[in-house]
Amino acid sequence: MIKEMKSYEKIEQYDTEITEALADNYRVIIENLGEDVNREGLEKTPERVAKAMQYLTHGYGLDPLEILKSAMFTEDHKQMIVVKDIEVYSMCEHHMLPFFGKAHVAYIPNGKIVGLSKIPRVVDAFARRMQVQERLTDQIKNCIQEALNPLGVAVVIEAQHMCMQMRGIQKQNSVTTTSSFTGAFEKDKTRKEFISLVSNKLS
Repeated sequence: MIKEMKSYEKIEQYDTEITEALADNYRVIIENLGEDVNREGLEKTPERVAKAMQYLTHGYGLDPLEILKSAMFTEDHKQMIVVKDIEVYSMCEHHMLPFFGKAHVAYIPNGKIVGLSKIPRVVDAFARRMQVQERLTDQIKNCIQEALNPLGVAVVIEAQHMCMQMRGIQKQNSVTTTSSFTGAFEKDKTRKEFISLVSNKLS
């Protein structure tokens, strides 16, 4: 017997006042660009963009430190833990164009470990804001260091920036790599071990 599939309902929650204010602003922007905001294809665009921008910057409403603290466990493990190929989607604060790529994060525990899913969540919490890649890299590192007090933290991000590919210098194949290290990862041997573990993913 085939069970009847229940109807699917997608629920999105947005602040009504913020959505309306953003939509009004985007309506003006579209008109200033020379378009007819009342034509069929653009009629609902201001509201759609308003909601999209709230989603793309929802990291402002997240506390990355609390994300880590919510799943910390006592464990006597002192070897390197690496979470690599974490997808990164962020918004360049200079031109409000996306940049995207991968983050590779490692830490050496000092009595505490964290649930593995929390590392990507922290990356996303910082990425979903107006950002520059350099700051994003440091924020992830500092947050993990503060929450876990590990023997060391390493963060490498490689990303493509649409502000370089769609406009300006228009170099479509350029990739920007940033890195930040603390503690044991400042030592050449440990840093090389980390790089070797993720090197097949680095450009």
